[in-house]
Amino acid sequence: MEKVQWKVEGIHCANCALTINKYLTKEGAQNVSVNPIDGDVSFDINGKATRQQLAQGIEGLGYSVASETAGTEKKKPFLSSNIQRFWACLPFTLVLMLHMIPGLHIHFLMNPWVQLALCLPVYLVGMRHFGRSAIKSLRNGIPNMNVLITIGATAAFVYSLIGIFLGNSEDYLFFETAATIITLVFFGEFLEDSTVQSTQRALKGLVKSQKVMANMIAYDGEHQEHVFPVENTALKNGDLLLIRTGEQVPADCKILWGEAEVNEALLTGESMPIAKGKKDMLIGGSILESGTVKAIVTAAGNDTVLSGILNMVKKAQGEKPPVQQMADKISAIFVPVVVGIALLTLIGNWIYLGAFTPALMRSIAVLVIACPCAMGLATPAAIAVGLGRGARNGILFRNARSLELFSDIKQVVFDKTGTLTTGRFAISNYWFQNVNEQEFQAIVWSLEKFSNHPLAKSITDNWKVAAPIRWKKIEEVKGQGMVATDLDGNEYLAGSYNIAKAHTSENQHNIYVLRNNQLIGWIDLQDELRPEAHDVVRYLKSKNIKTILLSGDRYEKCRQLAQPLGIDEVIAEQTPEQKLEKIASLSAAAPTVMVGDGINDAPALAKATVGISMSEASQLAMQSAHVVLMNSGLKKLPMALGLGRNTYTTIKQNLFWAFAYNIVAIPVAALGFLSPAFGALVMGLSDVVLAINSGRLFVKNVER
Repeated sequence: MEKVQWKVEGIHCANCALTINKYLTKEGAQNVSVNPIDGDVSFDINGKATRQQLAQGIEGLGYSVASETAGTEKKKPFLSSNIQRFWACLPFTLVLMLHMIPGLHIHFLMNPWVQLALCLPVYLVGMRHFGRSAIKSLRNGIPNMNVLITIGATAAFVYSLIGIFLGNSEDYLFFETAATIITLVFFGEFLEDSTVQSTQRALKGLVKSQKVMANMIAYDGEHQEHVFPVENTALKNGDLLLIRTGEQVPADCKILWGEAEVNEALLTGESMPIAKGKKDMLIGGSILESGTVKAIVTAAGNDTVLSGILNMVKKAQGEKPPVQQMADKISAIFVPVVVGIALLTLIGNWIYLGAFTPALMRSIAVLVIACPCAMGLATPAAIAVGLGRGARNGILFRNARSLELFSDIKQVVFDKTGTLTTGRFAISNYWFQNVNEQEFQAIVWSLEKFSNHPLAKSITDNWKVAAPIRWKKIEEVKGQGMVATDLDGNEYLAGSYNIAKAHTSENQHNIYVLRNNQLIGWIDLQDELRPEAHDVVRYLKSKNIKTILLSGDRYEKCRQLAQPLGIDEVIAEQTPEQKLEKIASLSAAAPTVMVGDGINDAPALAKATVGISMSEASQLAMQSAHVVLMNSGLKKLPMALGLGRNTYTTIKQNLFWAFAYNIVAIPVAALGFLSPAFGALVMGLSDVVLAINSGRLFVKNVER
């Protein structure tokens, strides 16, 4: 199974996306995702058709697979964009419209053959775009909005042509109607393209940061160091880099020499620079505000953190939340329904008015004012803005569904260690027996250095030993701790009170250490509360969201932490299995967010209505979560909740506008209150309204 990711040009609306989706599925592609906003198409192929065959098939539908031709860098032909088509048609249309101005009598423009000559270039340009697209969409079984434009413009053009040959052009002449429809729709599509693409600006900012120059370090035969510039796209793991003040980090790398203040705002939304030194990691795309470092590349190209963010966001944009499903079903049958309404409008008005010409104009107005694009773009436009703003602020949504689920959250469950606390601990006290202090520290350090738990990392940072113990076997057991056997066969355990119950009644310590089933010591650690924890809990309470602390730690320690924060409920002393069961029951009772990190939280994060993990969490936790906070803290949690809630509200507003527009506009056109030309302009502007409404998410205070 091969994964394919393409950029397809020419996708204008949801019907275009449905056309490509249906074609690829018919050809055997699986997991097809088509994003109508930016043209990203991804799917899996299983050998039934090759990449080249599928690309040719999509080209045959009237679209262009840019990814497959990127290497040839083909120059785009004239009239390949909506703005070029608009400017090509506008002069002819303006001249054609002059005879419509009251009091302005330009006799040669009244000549039907002159009007035909002026209209014909516009009609040919229009049919080259709208007509070809309409025919291909009909051939594929999913008629798009270009079918409506083609029928409307062609009806006015052919009707005028018939009038010339019948010698009754005064009653039949509507060349300006055909030309105006085509020109204004090109203008509307240009506005739509511009405004819809503006919803991608946050993501484009991240994309631009992927390609920069890097200072690569190399050594000659005499071991002399040389620095020369290369594009970061040419970097590989293990390459050495020199990064100076003001430069952008070209790839993920580890500092070997030097110190620097690093701005990671592009990735985390946090503007305060972070001090970095030897062995610290630098994220590609961040900026060195001061200092100079030498670093080794640890991930380049598509393996970097920035590439992972972009891929995650793009994949989420291509997905559709449940609220869009009804709109998609309606969009799929919209064009045939509108054609039917236009036909009924023609027949009904012809009978009622007793004249064919005004009846035809009303039916043409119905065709050109109807807009399935609005329904198709209602959700993608809002999601593009929501995901883009989230990405620029260090909030990554793994799928579009998470945005919708945020709209009705009733309770938030917090893990304790590393979530409400910083995960940084200081050893406040320790006790040992049957071993000396140096031996006790060596045992503990040797055990805990293999653990991902924040407590273990804090101990290894506090205690450095010269002679660590070599293990024959060592593993981390969920809910217990570290279990190891040394080369002499002695068995060691380091974990919570659960492993020491049989040996002591003192249950207030953090870590107990056993050797051959005998207690040899314990350690107390004091953790640090995150400074933003108070504000986050206060925000949730202001939104009437219940807060719960769920932890495997002792109840008394959890209560001491939760009480000053004002957390509503404490659930302590839970194993990973019990955490999973508790989250399942809470989520079943009410929509629930779980915020956590660490390997023990991964199942619970996946089980919650929405699981949120911290950026410093284990890889498993990040893969299990629906949302990842990249700012190393809880401070962006209110924005994540607000973005989800406001994005869903915007989607509902867009869908309401899209449906209301068509419900009102089509009857108004059918009753003769709108001309075809004005209808064409209003149709184009309908998508602009949705894009502008979606764009408000860029600046809206979503935390209110």
